[in-house]
Amino acid sequence: MKRVAIYALTIAIGLYISAKYAEWPVNVWCIGLFVWLFKNAERKERIEMITVLAFATPMELFFSEVWLIYEYQRGLMPLFVPVGHWFLFDAGRRISAYLPVQKAMFSLLPFIPLVAYGVWTGGDTSGVILLLLVLLFTKWGPQPALYATMAWAALLMELWGTYLANWTWASDVPWTGLTAWNPPLLVGAFYCLGDVLVNLSVERFEGKHLLEVVE
Repeated sequence: MKRVAIYALTIAIGLYISAKYAEWPVNVWCIGLFVWLFKNAERKERIEMITVLAFATPMELFFSEVWLIYEYQRGLMPLFVPVGHWFLFDAGRRISAYLPVQKAMFSLLPFIPLVAYGVWTGGDTSGVILLLLVLLFTKWGPQPALYATMAWAALLMELWGTYLANWTWASDVPWTGLTAWNPPLLVGAFYCLGDVLVNLSVERFEGKHLLEVVE
């Protein structure tokens, strides 16, 4: 769990420094850490790291610059954000190894009354849709324990990031007529979507590579 501790400290301290002082030291540290991890990673993990960046970067830009569901403290997306997605993904994957697959759905049950409260008060009506997405990913996705873990890990990170005002979620979700808390309770659905895309892409790439090797 040493790697998880490094990720947790990087995210917690990095977000604090970026919010209270400056963004550039966090960019330097996070990108440097990512490069070091990439240099020392096995082939499959390198593919995963590149795939996370390939999905996370355009998704972040779309959500913040086009859809406008949240806004960063200084306007544009910080450079540490895409690599930060890898840190959270890898941390979630390592933690999920301790969650039995058959208990993945059960671990999401506490979200249900909270989603119901958000709908009842009108503060987070988007929670129903996001909860359904997380449940679908966890039920039929290739790594159920990972998605259940990410629902909680993403929420913790988002609570810290929004508390520090690194970014702020819109209370009225553009284009939808829905509302959201800051952060949305089931914000992990966005991370689960990214993780599903990474899982499927890497699996397909690895399968194609093995076929080429056999041929």
